[in-house]
Amino acid sequence: MKQYLLSVYQPDGPIPTPDVLGKIKQDLEVLNREMKTAGAWVFAAGLDPASTATVVKAHAGELLITDGPFTEAKEHIGGFTIIRAPDLDAALEWGSKLARVTTLPVEVRPLQDEALD
Repeated sequence: MKQYLLSVYQPDGPIPTPDVLGKIKQDLEVLNREMKTAGAWVFAAGLDPASTATVVKAHAGELLITDGPFTEAKEHIGGFTIIRAPDLDAALEWGSKLARVTTLPVEVRPLQDEALD
């Protein structure tokens, strides 16, 4: 089975209130259990705010290390899930469920088949 990355795009700004976030976390736990039961779930993680990011960039043989995300944007990846699915349609079903639960946009992207050794 092919693996897919489900990236959750989170808007910059304040974190939702505990009553809103609590419901989302509960629904996300239910969805993760559903994915595990179906054999689709591989790995998932939430990310710290984009402001905690550090970017390492190679240029002309030198390394430049900077604080913050590489690109300026109104949203950033707030978390991700790696799943197994037989095809894109099945992956989109999981991505749709994740978008409903998180109330945020979810990008569904296949991982390359070749391992990078």
